[in-house]
Amino acid sequence: MQGEIKKDMSRKKAILRAATAFFSQKGFSETSMSELSKITGVAGGTIFYHFKNKEELFLAVLENVKAEIIEEFGRYFGEKKFENGMEMMEGVIFFYLYLAGTMEDHFLLLHRHYPYKLAEVNPVCRGHLEAIYNCLADIFEQAILTGQKDGSVGDVNPRKTALIIFSMIDGIARFKTYNLYDAGALYNEILAACRRMLCRDTPAA
Repeated sequence: MQGEIKKDMSRKKAILRAATAFFSQKGFSETSMSELSKITGVAGGTIFYHFKNKEELFLAVLENVKAEIIEEFGRYFGEKKFENGMEMMEGVIFFYLYLAGTMEDHFLLLHRHYPYKLAEVNPVCRGHLEAIYNCLADIFEQAILTGQKDGSVGDVNPRKTALIIFSMIDGIARFKTYNLYDAGALYNEILAACRRMLCRDTPAA
């Protein structure tokens, strides 16, 4: 019984992994469930056992994307120690851009138009997207709050400033996603701009 459960979970993970790549690279409408079955070696009936239809599979992929990105950040924070909040913010920026390069399918999926179109009519999709971006914004905000406690960050509005910095970094990540510009070439300027934004003499928003 235990072996069957593990096998079932392994199949589900394989489906989600392949579906993430398909949805990100081909888009929702061009993703074929039969092709997904062929690539994963999982029978179509098994896929529909786990996910009732393609839209439900897409929503599960979004939820999994969030879990895997947050898991990577958790691992990073578990291994990395920061002297203060400003250094933590620089680490968050570095790691976000790093993940955008190493988890390309995840970020390409988030940068596609379809998820936001679906979110207009599907509250579950909207909820997943809000959860993803809230979790990411929370990470930036935590660095600011930490810096305000240790004195390395000035009197800025933590949430608003976190959202501004997050939006800027995610915009740079989109350059990487679509191969429009070398994000690495902007890295030092990004850090300098964020330091100026967070410096101690910055007035509160």
